[in-house]
Amino acid sequence: MLYTVKTISSPHNDEIKQLTRLVQNSRERRKQGVMVLEGIHLTAAALDAGQPPQRLYLNETASAHPEVQALLTRMPAAVTVIMLPESIMAKVSALASPPELLALCQRPCPPLPAPDAARVVLEDIQDPGNLGTILRCAAASGVREVLLSKGCVDVYSPKVLRAGMGAHFVLHIHEQVDLAASLTQFSGRKLVTYLEGSCSLYSQDLTGPVALVFGNEGAGVSPALLALADARVRIPMPGHAESLNVAMAATVCLFERVRQQEAVKPC
Repeated sequence: MLYTVKTISSPHNDEIKQLTRLVQNSRERRKQGVMVLEGIHLTAAALDAGQPPQRLYLNETASAHPEVQALLTRMPAAVTVIMLPESIMAKVSALASPPELLALCQRPCPPLPAPDAARVVLEDIQDPGNLGTILRCAAASGVREVLLSKGCVDVYSPKVLRAGMGAHFVLHIHEQVDLAASLTQFSGRKLVTYLEGSCSLYSQDLTGPVALVFGNEGAGVSPALLALADARVRIPMPGHAESLNVAMAATVCLFERVRQQEAVKPC
């Protein structure tokens, strides 16, 4: 065992107070340039992606768990492991049941995407579950570049991280982007999901460089981004529904792109 192990037993400890602020406050996370991972799965995903935690807070009741022990064998020497009573872990974490561990990781800063790289563009997405689901679908569909406006919910909040199920660590996520400027520089086709004056998603060629633009849950895509669109697209809905949730709409669009790409491949 190469890493350092400490024990904190008081909920009034300054480090515990700071950890609680990081879990609860997006401004504090951005200020410190960190994210907090809850549980074994997310921490393992970060390690798999070469993003080890800076500090690991371990629930002492789970310290002998085989998966926890396996995870600890992967920790680099620079990591400090801090043992916490379950009562403190329960107060710090937002989960109904205290997790086996919390990991404090640096917030990544990916390189700017190539001008022709396919991308998902998200404007003012507010629901953490929606954002996490979109990230998960982008990762599954092979679109690595994701651009977020300044009005989006914190992409590295615990709720978004849980909904993303590890997708954060295989994507290039660009935060607080000037989406209009970015789309102007994009050399591929820009498709904006919109109901009025739009054409069917299934009439569009999605196999090449494309930017798929999705807007706020209530307001949709702003006029500024609509003006930059090469096409406004809608998902045909022959049934009785007015619209789709933005995460569902993104899933349909991303996997229609996959379907078209697979269709041109030989069997």
